[in-house]
Amino acid sequence: MDGKRGKNAPELDAVDRRILRALQRDGRLSIVALAEEVGLSPTPCQRRVRRLEQEGVVAGYTAVLDLARLGLPLQAFVLVSLDSHAEDVVARFQAALSGRPEVLAAYSMSGEMDYLLHVAAADFEAYADFALKALLRMPGVKETRSSFVLQALKPPGGAPL
Repeated sequence: MDGKRGKNAPELDAVDRRILRALQRDGRLSIVALAEEVGLSPTPCQRRVRRLEQEGVVAGYTAVLDLARLGLPLQAFVLVSLDSHAEDVVARFQAALSGRPEVLAAYSMSGEMDYLLHVAAADFEAYADFALKALLRMPGVKETRSSFVLQALKPPGGAPL
């Protein structure tokens, strides 16, 4: 990183950054293994990890799943435009969206479209079923544009530390 921090970003020293890089590579590291990797003894390492968690720098731990091996090889990025930005319309759309397991991630966007969705499906038929019977019927949806992933050149990774 270039040394610039946002207003709410806590101070991170070189050891904190080494801990975060190691946890991004393998969130299942034991404290003993993590401490060894970053050059600390286990107790101070555990205190630092706990502080990073409490400050929200480490927001959680998760497994990275292979969607294709789970039977969901089709991925799409979908731009969604709403016909109204009224509070109730937005709230109803977001509530409907949160109940859809096909939607892996959703982002409120600036620009021409209002939302960007990352969607996974078993095949094109399953995607079409989601798009036509669920997404286009969600409250306030005016327009959608779908782009399908052909190949993941650089899958989501860790933060640049």
